[in-house]
Amino acid sequence: MKENVNTPIYSITPFTLLDYAHKAACILWFAGCNMRCLYCYNPEIVMGKGTISFEKALTFLHSRKNLLDAVVFSGGECLLHKNSIQLITEVKKMGFLIKIDTNGSRPEVLQQLLENQLIDYIALDFKAMPVHFEKITQSNLFLPFEKSLRLLVESGLPFEVRTTVHSDLIDTNHMKAMIQYLEQHNYQGNYYIQHFVNGATTLEKLGYSVKELEKENLSTARIKVHFRG
Repeated sequence: MKENVNTPIYSITPFTLLDYAHKAACILWFAGCNMRCLYCYNPEIVMGKGTISFEKALTFLHSRKNLLDAVVFSGGECLLHKNSIQLITEVKKMGFLIKIDTNGSRPEVLQQLLENQLIDYIALDFKAMPVHFEKITQSNLFLPFEKSLRLLVESGLPFEVRTTVHSDLIDTNHMKAMIQYLEQHNYQGNYYIQHFVNGATTLEKLGYSVKELEKENLSTARIKVHFRG
């Protein structure tokens, strides 16, 4: 994927109470992604080009100091961009809390951010187990994801794991295997299952998804499963 260094941000959501728990935040949506998830809701962001420069984003954020608590970096994949660490550093200096939404494909960037204490919270997308990962994401990036998961578990930083589920792609047995995998990698905490929203515009045309997983008791002693959507 060719990144646009000068205008990496596709758009800005100026205010949200939904994306960072108990915080008033804005969202910076970064253009481009190194995965092509079949169910992706943001094809215009993943396939599109940025329109907003770092400078314009910083000017906007200066105007929101003392009005917002946090800035969410999302996309696309926000950590793909060469200057993302620099931007996060500048935003952190302004006093904002930083949340990162990531597919886990850039563990080396995550490691730098963790070492420099630049992140307050992370939402890590767990797409699928290796046997289904390439089909769902159209990528071979499971091993970088696994490294990111290990980094986060070892760091002690607050983070959540989340998975979007389409019933044609991930069934109950797949989900149980994913929960077992997380336990084996010493994750404990909340695991958010996001049901595919039928009728949404996605990267690939998919059939109707049924909500079968809620019939199952998927939570364990260490992992609490929550359903969204």
